[in-house]
Amino acid sequence: MLYEWTGPQANWPHETNPCAWEGTLTPAQSKAATAIQRAIQKHKEQLVWAVCGAGKTEMLFPGITYALQQGKRICLATPRSDVVRELMPRFQTAFPHTKIEALYANSSQKTGEGQLILSTTHQLIRYKHAFDVMIIDEIDAFPYHQDPSLHSLAERACKQISSKIYLTATPREKLKKRVSKIQLAAEFVPIRFHGHPLPVPISKLEWNLRKKINNKKLPQTLDSFLQARNPQRQLLIFVPTIHQLPLIKQLLINRFESLETVHAEDEERKEKVEAFRQKKYELLITTTILERGVTFPSVDVVILDAGHHVFDEAAIVQIAGRAGRSPIDPTGDVLLIHQGLTEAIKAAIKHIQSMNNRAKNQMQPTKIKRS
Repeated sequence: MLYEWTGPQANWPHETNPCAWEGTLTPAQSKAATAIQRAIQKHKEQLVWAVCGAGKTEMLFPGITYALQQGKRICLATPRSDVVRELMPRFQTAFPHTKIEALYANSSQKTGEGQLILSTTHQLIRYKHAFDVMIIDEIDAFPYHQDPSLHSLAERACKQISSKIYLTATPREKLKKRVSKIQLAAEFVPIRFHGHPLPVPISKLEWNLRKKINNKKLPQTLDSFLQARNPQRQLLIFVPTIHQLPLIKQLLINRFESLETVHAEDEERKEKVEAFRQKKYELLITTTILERGVTFPSVDVVILDAGHHVFDEAAIVQIAGRAGRSPIDPTGDVLLIHQGLTEAIKAAIKHIQSMNNRAKNQMQPTKIKRS
């Protein structure tokens, strides 16, 4: 049973100087941050189309700072709980005196009384006309973009006069059409915060790939890649199905001192992802659950059976975006192994190349201090 508060609206504190982040935004980030703050000031909608690794979180800080100074209540909603868990410590560091709560299926905090709420989109069912500012991160991600009821929950959670900020690296056609019809303001950030281009995936054909995997044979293209890659980097291997996880692990168990598998239903998912972040595993074999929203500083990426239907253009772009996130190691290799080239593979590579071309005039690699 759900209960609805019908009393007076809460009076949230007006914080004088809420943000403790001491980093510096790049020119591209600053432009997007200004657009976000302007949308909050004018109660408008704003899309920020920023490549993977552009530093979207930091772009939010000026707008959130302004909102807190005005006594507004803010929600940052995202489709996946992994993203909420990753964002929580970053926001606690950036806004140390603000009451922040993280809401997801198994979270310990469930009062929902924070001035700044980090939430999965499903948890928005708790709110009605509660927020002055609604930020939806990864607006194109599953399940949000496929579930109209989640869109309704997000709309319901906003006050009648409110601002809506949408963040994504891979907007769906519906959003693109709104932008092209000048129905939605958009700010484009085609360059990563460290100024280096996105790693462009290399696609390799492997005949009878699925048959080889099922017969417990290591694909030759993967074997060659493992021999040639930089061993100082960790490795993420994405597979299309849970069924393939133990097969690939068994094929590689003698090639790596430490490796693990993870998927959406894995009860140890949170711990495994954190262990990989702490470099306790050299290799993590995963489904698309880690295609977005998680950041590892120095990894190579392989998509095994990249022609499978679960790897659409957006998924491939997002997965490729896991590589080269650190200014210390801004490259990283991305390999797509397939048994037949698909339109999604071709479109994803073209998408990434297009982003890099648009960013060329802005590329000035610098050292950026980050929280």
